[in-house]
Amino acid sequence: MARPYYDLPSLTALSVFEVTARHSSLKAATAELNVTSGAISRQIKALEAELGVPLFLRTGRGVTLTPAGEELYATLAAGFSRFADVTRNLKQGCNCRNVTIASTDTTASMWLVPRMPDFWQRHPDIMIDHQLVENSVTFRPEVLDLRIRHGLGGWLNEVAEPLFDEWLYPVCSPDFAQRHAGAQVGDLLDLPLIDIDWVAPDWVTWVEALLQGGVRDHARQSRRFGKFSLALQAATAGQGVVLGWHRMVAPMVERGELVRLTDLIFPAPGRYWLTRSQSRPLSPAAEALHGWILEQAAVERSRGSWVGS
Repeated sequence: MARPYYDLPSLTALSVFEVTARHSSLKAATAELNVTSGAISRQIKALEAELGVPLFLRTGRGVTLTPAGEELYATLAAGFSRFADVTRNLKQGCNCRNVTIASTDTTASMWLVPRMPDFWQRHPDIMIDHQLVENSVTFRPEVLDLRIRHGLGGWLNEVAEPLFDEWLYPVCSPDFAQRHAGAQVGDLLDLPLIDIDWVAPDWVTWVEALLQGGVRDHARQSRRFGKFSLALQAATAGQGVVLGWHRMVAPMVERGELVRLTDLIFPAPGRYWLTRSQSRPLSPAAEALHGWILEQAAVERSRGSWVGS
């Protein structure tokens, strides 16, 4: 009997594997697929037997992918995502082109989205799906086209292109700055400092910022928020001082909504990057967005590395 042209395993088994890998959990996979855990286990075992390699490592906290599983998942996720784009456009009966881009809420709302009218004017037929990604631990880059992220680069299975560097400095409302005119770096210890609860390894805290200014003591007052955007709102309302990421807060400083406090300024431990999956070729629409973002990044770089440059 002739084998199928593409010589693929069962598509049902591949689909079950993709869902389980995406969630890193058999329990979550059963909920999405509405089948029993036994049915999922049988499909995965059959797939592993056919391929001749283990795809998952079973642990007490769930399942993790083996290197072979990572390779298979990256390919499947990219393919399924592309299938979803095509079928969605077919169902809509239009020629619109979809691109999915991910970034943090702050990067999207304070850097990318304000610039998007220029892109839409040039490419009115391209639809942009913005995904907000705050925690990279459970994030799978294979399911989208592009991502703007901050860090040191060198992410596994991603092609990374540098966009621009970043600087940090304390900012507060004009009224707050007036009440504390002439404040030096050491004076920050006695002021209400606004900090952010963050899981990213490159996020800079006040402890690290004060060390940059030669201050080794700990701040006596700290107000914590779950998102950078909320911390900025608190600062503009005069509730304290927040560490401003220059590329994000520069427009607010230019409008006078925030002002720098003290002469402390230092480079962030990384830069912004535009990344894409190594296993997913960019569509023409994604290529258009990719080129446009690189163009906007060149404009951003031309503004200088920090306020006053």
